[in-house]
Amino acid sequence: MKTDNTPWFWIPLLNFASGLPYAIIITVSVLMYKKLGIDNKSVGFYTSLFYLPWVIKPLWSPFIDLHGTKRKWFLSMQLLISLAFLIIGFTIPLNNFLILSLALFFMSAFASASNDVATDGYYLLALKPEEQSFFLGIRSTFYKLAGLTGSGLMVLFAGHLENKYNDNAKAWSYTMICIGALMACITVYNFFATPKNEENDFSNKGKQEPMSFVDVFVTFFKKKQIGIILAFILVFRLGEAQLLKMLNPFLVDPTGVGGMGLQTEEVGIIYGTLGITALTIGGILGGIAISKHGLTKWMLPMFLAMHIPIIGFVALAHYQPVELFHFHLNLYFFEFNSNLNLYTCLTVIVEQFGYGFGFTGFMMFLIHVAEGEAKTSHYSLATGFMALGMMLPGMLSGYIQDFLGYQNFFIWVLISTIPGLILSRFLIFPKDFGKKSEEV
Repeated sequence: MKTDNTPWFWIPLLNFASGLPYAIIITVSVLMYKKLGIDNKSVGFYTSLFYLPWVIKPLWSPFIDLHGTKRKWFLSMQLLISLAFLIIGFTIPLNNFLILSLALFFMSAFASASNDVATDGYYLLALKPEEQSFFLGIRSTFYKLAGLTGSGLMVLFAGHLENKYNDNAKAWSYTMICIGALMACITVYNFFATPKNEENDFSNKGKQEPMSFVDVFVTFFKKKQIGIILAFILVFRLGEAQLLKMLNPFLVDPTGVGGMGLQTEEVGIIYGTLGITALTIGGILGGIAISKHGLTKWMLPMFLAMHIPIIGFVALAHYQPVELFHFHLNLYFFEFNSNLNLYTCLTVIVEQFGYGFGFTGFMMFLIHVAEGEAKTSHYSLATGFMALGMMLPGMLSGYIQDFLGYQNFFIWVLISTIPGLILSRFLIFPKDFGKKSEEV
């Protein structure tokens, strides 16, 4: 495929368009439903179902490869996501908003997963191997910036509207409409910025015949240690899956029921802005560490860095500290002043930094799992099992929290990290896997 435009013009916002819907669907929806009066059990169950398209996307990704161009696919999916978010905004004031919004979120989740598949394929077609390596960091950066925009600025904006109108339904309705409009603008930009002369390439150019759809699955499940690998992938994020779904409810629930009693704006700053910044820094340092020393040396420290900070939430739930510090933020459309909970900020920052640092090691291991023929398809299968490991515990998280209460729930989350840590010690992979090769 020949490109008309420099990758600097289209890679940033193309990957932003992958990260933003994921952040809204998986993370922001939890807080939205919580603020609209939905109980924790329902929030955890329903929003965890949104993982399903990412779990089963390997089943339809070949269809995207074989029908139409990647560019047509991601533009169509981004437009569909934009319309879904806009319509969600209009359904929130309605009496039956829950069923309608859940259906629209689920549709947008399928569109978002398809958008990811098409975007990844387009990236591989549009760039030479050396360009792919160079722009990998740019892709990751803008994907994380999309998460910052979604779980940070958009939540902050929703909190501002909650205070302005004293009506959560109106505030979140306007917020979702704005998110839909933003996605529509990004889609229009990608229409004009991405190269338009893409062609599907099935010629193989003298290479061996491509693997069949069945062969892709058969070779994946014949990999060495595949049983312990799949068990590890499924249970490694067992604690995190539950923490992710109940963290925002914990932060905004009143202190009388064990929560921290924060406002939506404060969650936007603490979890979505400070936390995502720490996540990004941790991810960068994790990548540097592996490139210098390899995955073997850093696997256990990274996994411990992901899980040990959960102790901070155990302490928050038990002691509910109230020490405050003043935070001031001045944006073009509003000014934010608040006294933020110091220990909550520090806990989230440490947890997100540890998660960013440690998750790099987990994703590097998935790259190892995908090594060999059909690397792209096998990586998609591995991440599908990862999404399944997030979906199932997340569905039960609200029920577990309701039964245990926040104090014991976070202890349970910490205990849930142990099986993954144990299984990680039995994994076999090259000692220097991920280490940058020395130049001779």
